[in-house]
Amino acid sequence: MLYKTEEELIYKARRAEGKSFGDIDKSGRIQNERAKGHLGQIVEESHFGYEVNSNREADFENLGVELKVTPVRRNKNGTLSAKERLVLNIINFHEEVQRDFHTSSFWLKNEKILMMFYKWFPEVKRADYRILKAYLHKYPEEDLEVIKKDWELIVQKIKDGRAHELSEADTNYLGACSKGANKSSLRSQPFSDEMAMQRAFSLKQSYMTALVRKVIRQEDLVRFSTASELKKKSLEQLLWDKFSPYIGKSLEEISEVTQQVINPNPKHFLQQFVSGLLGIRGIRLNQIEEFAKANIHLKTIRLEPNGIPKEHMSFKNIDFIEWANESWDDSWLKNYFEETKLLFVVFEYKETEGENPDGKLYFKGIKLWNMPKKKIDNQLKDFWVHTQSLIQDGIELTPVKQKTRTIVRNNLPKPGYNGVCHIRPKARDGSDKTELPDGRMITKQAFWLDNKYIAEIIESINPEKNIKG
Repeated sequence: MLYKTEEELIYKARRAEGKSFGDIDKSGRIQNERAKGHLGQIVEESHFGYEVNSNREADFENLGVELKVTPVRRNKNGTLSAKERLVLNIINFHEEVQRDFHTSSFWLKNEKILMMFYKWFPEVKRADYRILKAYLHKYPEEDLEVIKKDWELIVQKIKDGRAHELSEADTNYLGACSKGANKSSLRSQPFSDEMAMQRAFSLKQSYMTALVRKVIRQEDLVRFSTASELKKKSLEQLLWDKFSPYIGKSLEEISEVTQQVINPNPKHFLQQFVSGLLGIRGIRLNQIEEFAKANIHLKTIRLEPNGIPKEHMSFKNIDFIEWANESWDDSWLKNYFEETKLLFVVFEYKETEGENPDGKLYFKGIKLWNMPKKKIDNQLKDFWVHTQSLIQDGIELTPVKQKTRTIVRNNLPKPGYNGVCHIRPKARDGSDKTELPDGRMITKQAFWLDNKYIAEIIESINPEKNIKG
């Protein structure tokens, strides 16, 4: 069926809101519970009345509108989020490098996207999933400037012969996600003999979650950048511009200039500090649109006079039962570092004859960082495989008597294991424990990045230059 106007198409799309896929299906596809992609095909055939195809053009070609059916889930805290990234078209490495942004395969197919959000439930038949919202997405000017730079970065990596090193965390909103997970999914690239994983353009899960929050939940997200600023500078450079006037100042000096009260709770103060320097007061960082869409997570670092962070950097606590049974491709560890950017906000104790007599912290600078794909595919994967083997074989727990107490040592990877990461306790006290797959209990443990590795990452911070990745 031909839809002549966007209004006509949107009217038809909204008639699906509230209906289940079982209600919509006229083809019998819904009976195949395991078939991936069938929900989109059901909407295409049974609701919009056109044949399923794999054309390069947008689905509603005359309107330049692509159709995507995408899941939303309810989180434990009651909020809604996108269940996954929105996978778009396959990247042809050989062809994409011959184009500019406005003639790219991404833009020609995905300039406008009709998103059909549906509510996903675990352990519920797909026939009972219901369409929550039909939404015609046209990229805001601010988003488009970021996406253009993302596309350019992806294409530049291909031109540099590094398509095999593409990572979703390289970019902010538009990703190059892997499409396939085995050797048959490898593709040739034009400027290197090394085969690269097949990849597709995608809107990141964090970007899609921000849309869910705005479109379905009607949340107000606040921006710190404008389209005109983003035409001239990247998000990283704009962040640097906001922070750089305070480099070399103590917390007390920054407090006097910005009128921010120093909060004794370091976590709460850092949130206030960052939002305040961005010119946004009284806002949590996940309410800042650029942070939400780009999946930027904040980490504070305190450097000793020797340039090494005072502490290792902690992340989430480990679920040992989950680790024992998951695959590397589905692991939190792989997906977190492939999809997340970390904004390091760095303070330092200034050295004065080897000491820090005033005990004050001074602001050194920031760095927006993502773990390189080589590091993920080598040290991080080897660490994950080794740890899974230890968990499956049974972690060694050895009581060691000390003067006033008995502690329990284990054989999990320690600091310095691979120069990147390790596992160590992160618990209220020795009684704060979690279960191992064999039923024994162990003090809660977390994943940590080594402080020396963090020092290597941030040693490039230079107040005279804008940060870059």
